[in-house]
Amino acid sequence: MTNVFPELHTLTDTFPCFQAIPSDEWAAAQPRLRTFSVKSTLFRKEDAAEYALFLIAGTVQISTVTEGGREALSNRLSAGDICAIMVLSGLSEREYPGTITAETEVTALFVAKSSFIRWIQMYAPIRNAVFGNILDGLIRMGSILSSKMAQPLDSRIAGTLLRLTLEQQPTIQITHQQLAVELGTAREVVSRVLSRMQKKSWITMGRGWVSVRQRGVLMELVGDQVTEGKGIS
Repeated sequence: MTNVFPELHTLTDTFPCFQAIPSDEWAAAQPRLRTFSVKSTLFRKEDAAEYALFLIAGTVQISTVTEGGREALSNRLSAGDICAIMVLSGLSEREYPGTITAETEVTALFVAKSSFIRWIQMYAPIRNAVFGNILDGLIRMGSILSSKMAQPLDSRIAGTLLRLTLEQQPTIQITHQQLAVELGTAREVVSRVLSRMQKKSWITMGRGWVSVRQRGVLMELVGDQVTEGKGIS
């Protein structure tokens, strides 16, 4: 395996199932590692026709377009996670309906789609890892969606702002549209809520940025639904 692609021996820490793949299969898959900066696009529907993606480091967002034409965040993936939509669209020979975007700096492994589909069919460790990961992700996503739907939009926006910032770094570079995608709602609705928050001096905002001024108030609004945030670039 390492003779074909020297870096791959380090990838088994993230994906132990890779050890089941013979060297000739790695060669046929034409594996390559790529690094992406924050907010860059890793994967579109046209890429899914040729490649499969494994997330080695970092965090990504998966967004899809609803029937009404609105972009909505459908999931997040961290290192070691596998995109369920990518697997299912590949097995069903349907177009990939989403876009994967880097939330942090990301390292991803790309392999030929035909090889990936063959691995699932031929190697039990790959098959078990892929579908086990998908099952865990679907359970997690269902829990997140249930939690979101139970919260008023004001609380969901407050929670998102808290998650994306720190007390020492209260400003986040984000647009109203990006927040709308994050929350699965319309930009106009997000703008109205943010305007109300600004009038109450809870936040300040400008073109492409929002700054949390009264973190304690937002935490009271959210309650126990969010912990101290983690800023992003």
